[in-house]
Amino acid sequence: MEKALVEKGLKILENLQDGKLITHLNSCVHCGLCAESCIYYKATGDNRFTPARKVDLVASVYRRYCTFTGRLAPWLVNARELNDDTSKEMVDLLFGACTMCGRCTMHCSIGVDIAYVVRTGRAMLSNMGMVPASLQSTVNAAVETGNNMGIPVDEYVDTLKWMEEELADELNSKEARIPIDEPGKRILYTLNPREPKFFPLSISAMAKIFYAAGESWTLSSSMYDITNYAYFSGNQEEASLIAKRMWDEMDKLGSSRLVLAECGHGSRALRWESPNYLQQAFPFAVQTSVELIAEYLREGRIRLDKEKFKEAVTLHDPCNLVRNGGICSDQRYILKEFISDFREMTPCGTDNYCCGGGGGQLAMSEYNDRRMKTGKIKADQISRTGAKIVVSPCHNCVDQLSQINFSFKLNVQVKTMAELVADAIIL
Repeated sequence: MEKALVEKGLKILENLQDGKLITHLNSCVHCGLCAESCIYYKATGDNRFTPARKVDLVASVYRRYCTFTGRLAPWLVNARELNDDTSKEMVDLLFGACTMCGRCTMHCSIGVDIAYVVRTGRAMLSNMGMVPASLQSTVNAAVETGNNMGIPVDEYVDTLKWMEEELADELNSKEARIPIDEPGKRILYTLNPREPKFFPLSISAMAKIFYAAGESWTLSSSMYDITNYAYFSGNQEEASLIAKRMWDEMDKLGSSRLVLAECGHGSRALRWESPNYLQQAFPFAVQTSVELIAEYLREGRIRLDKEKFKEAVTLHDPCNLVRNGGICSDQRYILKEFISDFREMTPCGTDNYCCGGGGGQLAMSEYNDRRMKTGKIKADQISRTGAKIVVSPCHNCVDQLSQINFSFKLNVQVKTMAELVADAIIL
């Protein structure tokens, strides 16, 4: 491997301004408790996939170049050169065998932030130009076009206009609208590009909720993408650029509240990470659509038909929204308002298993077979509930759950929270 390439990777380790990474790299005691928490290890039984192995991989490179003993006698401390073999193993384990869901961190006896270590390793690989091609192309599309699917503005606007006409017909009201680029609205709402591309009914579902609540809101035609796959690639410069565009759009349209669509990692990257990227506090309010719907219900701004759904419903908790974001009770409050047969998965909440679609896995076709193998764990969870409807407030999760539903023949319906609420809303 070229020396210049190695130096680019090591720059991530050398430029750290605090001891967080060093603390976590030196804290692992190799107890093995993290293994059973990981969907990759549980699905395959392969010891290579244990979270501790991933930590040790990054730690071995750190010891080789950033410690006295590692530089002088690397064999004594299991210090490894950052060469072709090491970097290939890093790509396979850190990108191809981890969703950065954080469940291993929660189960770690020492409290090692394993997801943070993995993301640091990904940042090293990103600096070296070794991000899996399919993931990097998704990031490139967002940087170059403003959305991760490269949807042209005219195509996007046409979809919204078509959905607005359908909504007005359904509700028999010209006031049922999907506004675009309207300044001074209270809420700027965002979307996952999967919605205009593949799931436009999700857009009209949220628009129906806004209509019922009498909300002042708008969408943007240029910056609506809540996702930020640069968070997964480890490129902070690109992640900051994507986040800054959303901040600028809020300023341009003059909205006072940014409402994040159902996307776990998008919510994390924007709400909890972007102030760190941009080194300033939000000058506006930020909340997820789940929190907003719960707010509407508590304030009596919307009402739901308690007789609409007779089927058993279960909930999949998105890792970045629940375990890493702390939003756990609002979705349960919403469901219990109108679902008579709500069944929790085991485990659930902050201990729920990742569905396998996070960490950029859905964007990395190189690891599709491995991703779907991990999906068996979620399929078994769903089956044990006996539920006929699976709801999740995250489009990436919904996409993965839909593939799990097909692959494992679960015969369930998979819905976003907004879709389920919109179906039961009383106008």
